[in-house]
Amino acid sequence: MKITLASGSPRRAKILEAFGVDFEVVKTYAVEVMYPEDPVRTVRENALAKGAAAGAGWKNVLSADTIVWFNGRIYGKPSDLDEAREFLHELSGRTHSVFTGVAFRGDVKVVRSDVTFRSLGDAAIDEYVERVKPTDRAGAYDIDESGDLIVESWTGSYENIMGLPVEPLREWGIVR
Repeated sequence: MKITLASGSPRRAKILEAFGVDFEVVKTYAVEVMYPEDPVRTVRENALAKGAAAGAGWKNVLSADTIVWFNGRIYGKPSDLDEAREFLHELSGRTHSVFTGVAFRGDVKVVRSDVTFRSLGDAAIDEYVERVKPTDRAGAYDIDESGDLIVESWTGSYENIMGLPVEPLREWGIVR
């Protein structure tokens, strides 16, 4: 079965490629919502909106939305490097949650993982920002790209923290 991935995320494509999924990428543009008091609702609605924007009447359309959530605040993609550094400072030494809503054929599953950052000083944050393009990542980080510099530990799905949990994909028969 060929999947239409309604996402331009190279991390999501990497996960599908690793599992040998036959897919094509369709970048979509949907208005995203943020409900800081309800991260599950946020990722559900955004994943559905992205999938609907792909068209094709949901036929084999896979879409997702990932947010970092801490203390009632949603950390999306930072607008610039200064905001990225601010995010990393705020998350330094703390545990936050990563929520991803994944939609396939109009059905939505939400997966949560928790990530604990190392205590980060300015030098560690500057090194990380130099290595990674933080403005293209929720919370200004990617666990899979130099994550060892900032992540102390995590619980839950590693792929969820990357932006596409495989558990729902298994349920839907997309991956084994």
